[in-house]
Amino acid sequence: MKESISILQNELSHHPVYNQLNTIKNIQTFMEFHVFAVWDFMSLLKSLQRKFTCVDVPWRPSKYSPELVRLINQIVLGEESDVDNTGRPISHFDLYLEAMKEIGASTKQMEKFLSSGETSDIPEGAREFVKMNLDCALNGSDVEVASSFFYGREKLIPAMFEKIVQTLEKENVAAPTLIYYLKRHIEVDSEEHGPLALKCLEMLTANNVELMKVSEDTASKALLARKALWDSVLSSLKSA
Repeated sequence: MKESISILQNELSHHPVYNQLNTIKNIQTFMEFHVFAVWDFMSLLKSLQRKFTCVDVPWRPSKYSPELVRLINQIVLGEESDVDNTGRPISHFDLYLEAMKEIGASTKQMEKFLSSGETSDIPEGAREFVKMNLDCALNGSDVEVASSFFYGREKLIPAMFEKIVQTLEKENVAAPTLIYYLKRHIEVDSEEHGPLALKCLEMLTANNVELMKVSEDTASKALLARKALWDSVLSSLKSA
């Protein structure tokens, strides 16, 4: 991995927006932006599933190895049909929406976007981030989508969510759904989905110099886009 990517990852792990997640109001605002990243994360994941498995009828065997197919399906299973803190099956996206409502964050903009499908309904600070990831999901190569998925998402989540958990617990906030969601992702992304996503990427590049460069270039773009999103959230928090 290029040193520049490690530097970007480190910067994002210590982005100043995390220090602002110290009040319920700020967490509410953060979630109103971040929910769009939760949504387009699923678009990247479903793009990988379409590329590496067969979701068409009639069914055809995948051209990829069964191991790679299994890795992707494992991630999809966990993200699209996990269980909540009561044992009820639910997607992580729907669980996030429930957590937003629980803590008093507005879901209106996301609901409007889901209804219209128009990117103009996405908050300005998150719009370019979503547009870039949707373009990657729809038009990116196998390696580009896998690299954006791993470096721009799974690698970053645990450090970010740990800060929110600390605030909620310190303030004794009654938000069992949100705390469950956050702790579940800290566990799953660091111990399961993160390693699985990295393994998929390594299998795709297979020490191919050209493909590794594509992966590194995509990783840089994904990390810079995430930084721009966090900068927008930070600006919104400071001006509130």
